[in-house]
Amino acid sequence: MPQILVLSSDDVAELLDLDALLPALAEAFRRFSAGGTSAPPRTGAFAGAGVLAAMPAHLPGAGLTVKLVSVFPDNHDHGLPSHQALIAVFDDATGTPLALMDGTRITTARTGAAAAVAADALARPDAGVLAILGAGVQGGSHLDAFDRIRDFAEIRIASRTAAHASALAAQHPRARAVGSFEEAVRGADVVCCCTDAREPVLRTSWLSPGAHVGSVGGSFGPELPPDLLADRRVFVEWRGAATNPSPAGAHELQGLDPAAVTEIGEVLAGTARGRTSDEEITVYKSTGHAVEDAAAARLVLDRARATGRGTTVSL
Repeated sequence: MPQILVLSSDDVAELLDLDALLPALAEAFRRFSAGGTSAPPRTGAFAGAGVLAAMPAHLPGAGLTVKLVSVFPDNHDHGLPSHQALIAVFDDATGTPLALMDGTRITTARTGAAAAVAADALARPDAGVLAILGAGVQGGSHLDAFDRIRDFAEIRIASRTAAHASALAAQHPRARAVGSFEEAVRGADVVCCCTDAREPVLRTSWLSPGAHVGSVGGSFGPELPPDLLADRRVFVEWRGAATNPSPAGAHELQGLDPAAVTEIGEVLAGTARGRTSDEEITVYKSTGHAVEDAAAARLVLDRARATGRGTTVSL
């Protein structure tokens, strides 16, 4: 009978090394864009209040994985996270199941870390002011990850709930809560949109020349305004974000010319241009991708084996 290593949320939190995750995600993006992975578009079953999505991937060197993730935006009203997930890891030579682990913490960490990888490639080297819109789980993930790519002199945090912004800002010595999204965005060099909004949370006119904008929200509606995406190259994890409808693709990118979309893996590999000038506004639109989960799950599984963490069960 297969022996399955089961890793809890606490196990994953202890085992997932964010400093190791950033380069692992960059390599996963490069491999994906070079055609070295297998990761079909995410599929979902809608249940009225939310969606259950399946995200399988084969990332050579990391293994064969599948994530099941539910997205129920109203869960916050019940004291539950909006995203809940499980990740299964299989041997890519035999298909034998190897591990089952909490995917909620992995989803949280890899989303912010992937946005940081993109920002590191696209933001101006001298970017000194970071704005985080949204002070929930992803606001915290971005605060943790972006601190590792730039030494921001100022970090502004805004939320529709002022107390949430203040609580998150208290976690970093250079962070401060501000009263509105507009106040956070004006004059910022890097803007992170991390909300569960169903309509745009910023206006293009608020942005300074040379700003970089990242958006990881928008599961159920557009988080970015249409004019921000017009006549600009948009950077994505995968080109399918513009050619597939939700839940695989992004609401904001529907109908966009795929030629206007550039994969971040291409930029990291040097096969496509990233930022072209200090005045260009760059935009990264995330939908989440299964190779990110595969890369993160491999880091967790390797450290679990090395440290003896987790519980082994027989199927």
